[in-house]
Amino acid sequence: MTAPFITFEQGESVLDWIALSDAIAAGHDLPKAEIGDTFLYRGEDTLLSRSAWITGLGVAVKTATIFPGNKAQGRPAVNGATNLFSDETGMLDASIDFHLITKWKTAGDSLLAARRLARPDSRRILLIGAGTVATNMRAAYATAFPDAEFTVWNRSPAGAEAMASAHPGMQIATSLEQAVARADIICCATMATEPVLRGAWLQPGQHVDLIGAYHAGMREADDDALRRASLFVDSRDTTLDHIGELKTPLADGVITPDDIRADYYQLGTFARQSEDEITLAKNGGGAHLDLMVARHILTAWTARHTAE
Repeated sequence: MTAPFITFEQGESVLDWIALSDAIAAGHDLPKAEIGDTFLYRGEDTLLSRSAWITGLGVAVKTATIFPGNKAQGRPAVNGATNLFSDETGMLDASIDFHLITKWKTAGDSLLAARRLARPDSRRILLIGAGTVATNMRAAYATAFPDAEFTVWNRSPAGAEAMASAHPGMQIATSLEQAVARADIICCATMATEPVLRGAWLQPGQHVDLIGAYHAGMREADDDALRRASLFVDSRDTTLDHIGELKTPLADGVITPDDIRADYYQLGTFARQSEDEITLAKNGGGAHLDLMVARHILTAWTARHTAE
């Protein structure tokens, strides 16, 4: 039997956010993943391959091509695919659309953290950033916090206005400080290299979700935010020594590795301890999460395909 290629549309039709975040949690009950990244460069163009192997789940290789010059030709700058292989035979089980995996992995990762760390009665969610990730987070959060009201703040007011117009009822914040003070959940999904979120603005009981920073030169939250919050990460292995959000304050002695209370391999302690506690989770992604999401997508797609 030929391994299927699951398109973005086919995957979207069989997925829901709660089940996806549950699948990520379940994946961490299995043996710890072996992961590895490789990079190839040609001028401004990049080939990135992220690989993971989890015994009992299989092997995934997610490959992305980043060609910045495509934008001038009206083509996507980032493209790719994910290949999922059998854990038992090593044979190809499926190829899955790159953008499908990225969307559901990124938002599902943060949703799992919010389901465990945010107060269940959270009703005010602030999105810092108005891009694709923030749009996906609005959809994901709404499934776990169905009564929530959303506010967006964006460095460019036009971006916030466009997002709000696409989501009736969404408010636009003009003062980030005031919007942070009112929020129950604060989601940062920016490309910031300098902190946009100040710890001095945080209030007791809030949950902070940091998504945007993905390399050593990026940060979204300042040192004060890290000092004031209880810190969690999706994976110690893919965040502490790799992403500026934690790498820089660790190097500066602002925090220590012991200040990271838990990652997803410690879900028993991945929880808030009081109503007034400020929790902060860093979403670092990682190839092991791509594998967990890819296997879940194939399982859901197969179930739908068999039923039909």
